[in-house]
Amino acid sequence: MNKISYIRWFNEIGIDDVPLVGGKNASLGEMYQNLTAEGVRVPNGFAVTAEAYCSVLEYNNAWQSLHAALDGLDPDNIRDLQARGEKARAIVYGCQLPDDLQVEILQGYAQLKREYGETISLAVRSSATAEDSPEASFAGQNDTYLNIASDDALLDGYKRCLASNFTDRSIHYKYDNHFDYYKVYISVVVMKMVRSDIGASGVMFSLDTETGFKDVVFINAAHGLGENVVQGTIDPDSFYAHKPSFVMGYRAVLKRRLGSKEKKMIFTNTLNTGNIAVEYTKNIDTSSEERSHYCITDSDVMVLTDYAIKVENHYSNKAGSYKPMDMEWAKDGLDGQLYMVQARPETVSSQKKGNILEIYHLKERSVVLLRGRAVGTKIGAGKARIINDVKHLKDFQPGEVLVADTTTPDWEPVMKIAAAIVTSRGGRTCHAAIVSRELGIPAIVGTENTNEVIKNGQAITISCAEGETGTVYDGLLGFEIQQTDLSQLGHPKTKIMMNLGNPDQAFSFASLPLDGIGLARMEFIINPTPRESPRFSHGEESGKLVLT
Repeated sequence: MNKISYIRWFNEIGIDDVPLVGGKNASLGEMYQNLTAEGVRVPNGFAVTAEAYCSVLEYNNAWQSLHAALDGLDPDNIRDLQARGEKARAIVYGCQLPDDLQVEILQGYAQLKREYGETISLAVRSSATAEDSPEASFAGQNDTYLNIASDDALLDGYKRCLASNFTDRSIHYKYDNHFDYYKVYISVVVMKMVRSDIGASGVMFSLDTETGFKDVVFINAAHGLGENVVQGTIDPDSFYAHKPSFVMGYRAVLKRRLGSKEKKMIFTNTLNTGNIAVEYTKNIDTSSEERSHYCITDSDVMVLTDYAIKVENHYSNKAGSYKPMDMEWAKDGLDGQLYMVQARPETVSSQKKGNILEIYHLKERSVVLLRGRAVGTKIGAGKARIINDVKHLKDFQPGEVLVADTTTPDWEPVMKIAAAIVTSRGGRTCHAAIVSRELGIPAIVGTENTNEVIKNGQAITISCAEGETGTVYDGLLGFEIQQTDLSQLGHPKTKIMMNLGNPDQAFSFASLPLDGIGLARMEFIINPTPRESPRFSHGEESGKLVLT
């Protein structure tokens, strides 16, 4: 009988291999095989298969122990979830790796050293067999370990990735999306580490995440490793690039927004005494110079736009239908090159059914408490519940507004019962933003001083219906929802062009049967927040158009 091989190299796997290597590995293999020839850079690596995960548990007789730990779990009981999840992780992490599996993993590492040099470090990333599907992304549910540079650290990181199949957040996510806890297996990515710790990294989407507008690439970027962007612990730089203009050969950056980027994540080699380090990274403050400039250039934005279009086109052609993509990228500080490190189907706009346009309107206004980045276009209201630590999640009540510095995947059980979310930190592709879109609830991120302004139990209204800037109002304000069935609207023979005062709303109205949208008011083009309308002044400057 032939011996089972537990690893598959990226050039051996593709998107059809999700049951064997998980979504992340399958996508990396798909890009490595099909897009590197088109100029899309993907670091090489290999998958440790889901068969290896099952083999580890069988070798240690761990299945029965896992059933004892998890059978009868009520995932909505936070205390029960935390206690049982801890037991399940300890069971898996305590497993011994079979000798043949250890040998294969370390042989793969040696081969990567021959390709990239002895000083190569590794990214060791979880890749679940149910992740990155159009129905459920599994984003952030399992663990990643970076800057792995020794045999012992690689094997330890591998076991920690396996154990992360039973993080509290992952267990609850499986429950919410109707996956069997025991039938979602973990494959592990072992790949060349892109040194973005001394470069930059971020996420990008091949459409506008808020409106579903298809003709743009939306990019978020920050100094250092990408976890800060994903988790929303910093306010990143953001860019919009226009895809049709790019295809025609133009440098099509539509919009840039400078983020504060107050932190950057870098590597640390500090070890715990007598043990292998769990934390391989740390956050440090960025310099005033780093905060005052964009962390990537317009040329970088054009390269990323090229990558995004090629990835989207490849997946769309393979599926035979339009497939917007959610991607992660990294810029290596050593070679200066941009790399794709993940691509998965976008799971919100692409899953919308029907063609109903919903427009939310506030019927009244009150004192503005905070402003930040709007996520979605809805309005929500309720009593504020300030949560500063995961220990206090059990205090959250359905229908309250979750107010926090930032969120992580561990918070998702309460996020799904919130009326809205407000965070002090993060951009429009942070964890709070991604989850709120999946849940269909409004969120405002990056308000900076949330806990100083909002009081626990205070009634507030969150409006994301006024463009890219979201507003937190004092009190419970009335609002209405206007619904329009676009499928019933005919397209007239006469070309209809819309004049729009607020450019932030252009993408959301693009789904209407129009032939184009233009900006009617010069002051909105020059200054998004004018204090007064343009006027003709008198006296010496009579006849000149002056903005005041």
